Amino acid sequence: MRKRTEPVALEHERCAAAGSSSSGSAAAALDADCRLKQNLRLTGPAAAEPRCAADAGMKRALGRRKGVWLRLRKILFCVLGLYIAIPFLIKLCPGIQAKLIFLNFVRVPYFIDLKKPQDQGLNHTCNYYLQPEEDVTIGVWHTVPAVWWKNAQGKDQMWYEDALASSHPIILYLHGNAGTRGGDHRVELYKVLSSLGYHVVTFDYRGWGDSVGTPSERGMTYDALHVFDWIKARSGDNPVYIWGHSLGTGVATNLVRRLCERETPPDALILESPFTNIREEAKSHPFSVIYRYFPGFDWFFLDPITSSGIKFANDEKGSGQLCPFPGLGLAPSPSYSVKHISCPLLILHAEDDPVVPFQLGRKLYSIAAPARSFRDFKVQFVPFHSDLGYRHKYIYKSPELPRILREFLGKSEPEHQH
Repeated sequence: MRKRTEPVALEHERCAAAGSSSSGSAAAALDADCRLKQNLRLTGPAAAEPRCAADAGMKRALGRRKGVWLRLRKILFCVLGLYIAIPFLIKLCPGIQAKLIFLNFVRVPYFIDLKKPQDQGLNHTCNYYLQPEEDVTIGVWHTVPAVWWKNAQGKDQMWYEDALASSHPIILYLHGNAGTRGGDHRVELYKVLSSLGYHVVTFDYRGWGDSVGTPSERGMTYDALHVFDWIKARSGDNPVYIWGHSLGTGVATNLVRRLCERETPPDALILESPFTNIREEAKSHPFSVIYRYFPGFDWFFLDPITSSGIKFANDEKGSGQLCPFPGLGLAPSPSYSVKHISCPLLILHAEDDPVVPFQLGRKLYSIAAPARSFRDFKVQFVPFHSDLGYRHKYIYKSPELPRILREFLGKSEPEHQH
């Protein structure tokens, strides 16, 4: 009986032990699960915060990029619209193109008093005003040779006018577009020419500087003619040379052709940085680069220049259309070519000229050299190497310039050189 009960007791003990072990494992598992949930509750929000912040930062960056792109696109459309609108605006308003050719509204240097050339270092210069036509007044500077510097101090206009009759030759200088007769590079050229013994007479065309009037090719040509006649009336037998620079070469060519027509040519014509005609120059100008291959470029940009009466055709004769010039009656249209000039011609051009391309000056020389009107006169082309850096308006810096002028203006035999 005892033997039967002992196994039963052992079995009960094992079952109790197993039961207690089983309940202990379940409790341990339950405790672990509780701790895990508690840890998740404690750490869950903290871990989510960086992810939310990163997402928000990314959204802000994308928003900024999108805003920048929208602004750039808006600017691009505005620029494109303006680029397309400008040709139509110029075509509809040719006067805009005329202003861009003359640039007479650009007054550089600013804030100078043109009545006081001494402020620009020209202490032997007198300022006065002439009246080519009614309602037109032009400001003139007359610089005497540097050797008269001391004698010129304190002298009045009458003394300067009388000085033109001295034995010193005279250069009538016709400046280019933009600026005034007081431009820095122009003043430096006056000083060089004065130091070489020349009188230098220069002026601002109507509409430039302190000169009164509306600019036009005809008006500029007549202003130059009036000043030339004013000089000749006071200079006696002294040589008078005409020097044109850039746009002034067109004025100079018109003037000299007119003087040759009436058989009172100057003693020589000097063209610095010249062009063939205003259409070729406008097409070659750096400002035209962005439109040079624009469909209808000639129609949009060049035809308005011609319709404004601006030709400056140095390479071909004008249309022959008659127009009145005060004191001269009817005369041919003011655009003339070098082929119809009968006086010595000197062309100066820098190879690195960015405004009037060097090839236009050489082309003008190739037109003039074989012309019949120059058979009895010198025609010379002087290039300045690009390494010298004289560009469009610094040829006056050349140490060779005095020799070039002395040799050219001092000779009289026919000669074609380059």
